[in-house]
Amino acid sequence: MPREERQTATALDKGHGRIERRTLTSSTALNGYLDWPGVGQVFRLQRERTAGGRTTVEVVYGITRLTRAQAGAGRLLALVRGHWGIENRLHYVRDVTLGEDACRVRSGGAPQVLAAVRNLAVYPLEGGTAASKAAATRRLAAHPKEAGRTLEELVPRIGVV
Repeated sequence: MPREERQTATALDKGHGRIERRTLTSSTALNGYLDWPGVGQVFRLQRERTAGGRTTVEVVYGITRLTRAQAGAGRLLALVRGHWGIENRLHYVRDVTLGEDACRVRSGGAPQVLAAVRNLAVYPLEGGTAASKAAATRRLAAHPKEAGRTLEELVPRIGVV
């Protein structure tokens, strides 16, 4: 593969008793072969974590519509890292604050409905005056009329009818 079609970027993080090295290699060489609308480049991300003397390696692959001009390997590496930070924060709120993993609803369409309701419930918890999302949850549970008004204000903004 010609050198200009491939870029590599590496990041090293140390903290919480572990070392993590992430290496992302992006390529435009497959753009003409993939049956994927709007493909800008593909990438391979290798995560190598060492903690307690034990090393694990994980490799994932991705496709993005971002072109090389929009995001080289270094920017893609930062974007992928940022994406998982957002995913992990949302999961924490849904699991810990809203108790999603403790929920025993497992059949029919109810799990999807409850997941959608939890996602909707996260928005009123953002940016309020409460010290945390847990505190906002307790406040809205104690003041259901305030929770209702908050949702009434939110619905037109997110397009739910």
